[in-house]
Amino acid sequence: MKKLIICAICAICGFTTANAQGKFGHVNTQEIIQAMPEYSKAEQEIKALQSQYEEDLKSMQDELQKKSEAFDKEQATLPDNIKQRRQQELQEMYQKIQQSYQDNNQALQKASAEKMQAITAKVLDAIKSVGQAGGYVLINEINAGIPYISTTLSTDVTAQVKAKLGLK
Repeated sequence: MKKLIICAICAICGFTTANAQGKFGHVNTQEIIQAMPEYSKAEQEIKALQSQYEEDLKSMQDELQKKSEAFDKEQATLPDNIKQRRQQELQEMYQKIQQSYQDNNQALQKASAEKMQAITAKVLDAIKSVGQAGGYVLINEINAGIPYISTTLSTDVTAQVKAKLGLK
């Protein structure tokens, strides 16, 4: 995610040669994103979806547990063909739970990625706007793992980007 933001920032702001004269900036997108109401809303929606999935899985597991206990109590008295059929049913229920768990995780990841993509695009647009308005040559992500960013030669534009987005 951070690499995507860095690449987008670099692509938006453009590259210049090492001896070019210009202003350089840095930004903390993580701070900006966490301050956005869209992020809080997306986080709540994802948590609600996750809770719903957990409840569904819990009910499926409870049903499996009940059927398994009932089978354990009566399996000694059941004919072999019924015993095999019930074992097969229990196995199928277990596999269905496993598949639902995987499907739910994939759906959560997809929903989270979609929501974050919209938020990230909005932040990148604000960074581009601040960069163009301020005449910046390059704006780097401060938390991107870049070995060194001089905070004396580079301007922190986080507050400007927040202002552009209407954040405090």
